[in-house]
Amino acid sequence: MLFISVLYFKYFICPFSLMMIAESPDSKTNTSPSEQAAMSSLEGYQGLYSGCRDKPTITSDSSDVHELTKQPLQGLKLASHVVLDSAQQRGRLKCSKCGGSRMFFCYTCCSLVGVGMQEIPVIKLPVKIDIIKHPNETDGKSTAVHAKILASNDVTMYTYPCIPEYEKDKVVLVFPGPGAVSVQDMIQCLRDRSKNRSEDPFDEPCVKRLKTEGQTSTDVASDQLKTPDEANTSDSKVYPLQRVVFIDSTWNQTNKISTDERLQGLLQVELKLRKTCFWRTQKGKPDTYLATIEAIYYFLKDFHQHCLLQEYTGEYDNLLFFYSYLHSLVNKAKTLKGKC
Repeated sequence: MLFISVLYFKYFICPFSLMMIAESPDSKTNTSPSEQAAMSSLEGYQGLYSGCRDKPTITSDSSDVHELTKQPLQGLKLASHVVLDSAQQRGRLKCSKCGGSRMFFCYTCCSLVGVGMQEIPVIKLPVKIDIIKHPNETDGKSTAVHAKILASNDVTMYTYPCIPEYEKDKVVLVFPGPGAVSVQDMIQCLRDRSKNRSEDPFDEPCVKRLKTEGQTSTDVASDQLKTPDEANTSDSKVYPLQRVVFIDSTWNQTNKISTDERLQGLLQVELKLRKTCFWRTQKGKPDTYLATIEAIYYFLKDFHQHCLLQEYTGEYDNLLFFYSYLHSLVNKAKTLKGKC
């Protein structure tokens, strides 16, 4: 998971990192066995992804100021958590695929455990999302799996070095950098790029995307063959964007992925400043470092408003279905332990 920090308007990435939240074995607790099992499933590092400044000063952008004053996870339109309450009371179960002890879902197999697919929300996203995970990043330490489970038809996870050969004019990378643009400016920048390429007779054609794990022949054909005329329907507002890429890795591993030649040349997009609701922020780091699932959620929320030009009415709130529930479990456990 990523940490992103900015110093003097130059952006540096600092990936996803989970904080230990469990007490030592000798700690006294009033939590039930099922709550302790739920808490133990949250141990490790929680990946964080942000577009914040190293010194979290507020910019002159009034929208940033407004976002920073909001309380995270407030007013979300979420599906009922009753099914998770029941699963939490039952405790951990074995994953039917890998045999691992899991609660709610298996982060290795990206499948539900003790919960039926019909019992959780299924989310349709307005754009395809790819998540590139470093091979040394522990599966259980990432919230990226939440997106894969809740929006399985629109989210693909790759383990580095498996990365598709992206078409530069149709894909963006959510990653800060000197040339990164806002979500609001993203579509126009892609169109300008496409226009400039088409006007340059010496410009090499886009590399044909290779079929890779997670992509079907239909997906590849759809990405490559869509024309402007075909796009002038429901996709016209966001044409030529077809896919958004997020990186899921630790601080020391991020550079290897972000500098991979297959990601070079992609338009980089940065997020607004927003507060995380992660239960244990890293010591000395600002509260604008986001978990991966938060970053995806906030990107889509901005995309809905600034690119689709529609009022946001909670269309993607359920991406935080698991995350918000785990957040409530942690807060409850802290309260019972007299920590808050």
